[in-house]
Amino acid sequence: MFDQVVFAGGGNRCWWQAGFWDVVQPELKLRPRVITSISAGAATACMLYMNHSEWVMDYYAHVLRDNPKNAYWSNLLRGESVFPHYRIYRQALLDIYGAEFATLQNAPEIRIGVSHLPRWLGARSAVAAGLIAYNIEKYVRKKLHPTLGQALGFHPEFVKAQECATVEDLADLILQSSCTPPFTPVMRRHGRPVLDGGMVDNVPVGALDASPGLVLVMVTRMYPRPQMFVVEHGPWSEPRPAPRVCAAVAQGADLSVGLHESVADAARVRPGPNRRRAIPDALARSAQRRCASLKRES
Repeated sequence: MFDQVVFAGGGNRCWWQAGFWDVVQPELKLRPRVITSISAGAATACMLYMNHSEWVMDYYAHVLRDNPKNAYWSNLLRGESVFPHYRIYRQALLDIYGAEFATLQNAPEIRIGVSHLPRWLGARSAVAAGLIAYNIEKYVRKKLHPTLGQALGFHPEFVKAQECATVEDLADLILQSSCTPPFTPVMRRHGRPVLDGGMVDNVPVGALDASPGLVLVMVTRMYPRPQMFVVEHGPWSEPRPAPRVCAAVAQGADLSVGLHESVADAARVRPGPNRRRAIPDALARSAQRRCASLKRES
């Protein structure tokens, strides 16, 4: 049904992606060919093909039980990191992926985005500018696809998870995609500093293949409507490029699921006892209608 899937970044909010996938994937028999992802969305996408959500939740519950604080200011006196996030996260990635790392080769192609810094800025100034731009986009502009980072000169790179030779390489790649100082150190890729992939676009539809079809986009916050959109592609010589139809699924009590081209055609699912079944049913009905429409158009 969905040939490609997007896992947006969003820290702990990405847990909903795992729960949604656990319910919807077996119902709709989702077998995506390509997954594009950012930050914790990338970690979630990889986890779904190398481990089980319940095991990972139990793992974090055990590990975080011994970490009572998010900041240890006394570490400044010892020259150690104030924030425990990087240490805990890196070890978690190694533990979660380590035993089944070889199975990653059987997963869809998972593309993980990082943000390269503007060449006209130094590392420290670029980090400061990037974090300011990121928070303006997040809390003020609230755009689905931000533009300030790219205007400053940040540019993306997407790396295939399957290109990682070891689990340590994969952990480093995900940490590069999640790099948000001061909670993490400034990460480097091939000697060049990089930041969280969300500095350029937290919902990386730009990394999808330019081919017509249905795309499931899992975002991690509610954006101003419309949440459904079409990404056109194809040579400019074509009179009417075929649409890549995106179904944007957002976390929240009022969950809108749909497939849109020019006119909204979403099925709204409200909380209730039948919600677990209603979500995949709504997706299936909407996707089937859109598939039939695309076949008629072709």
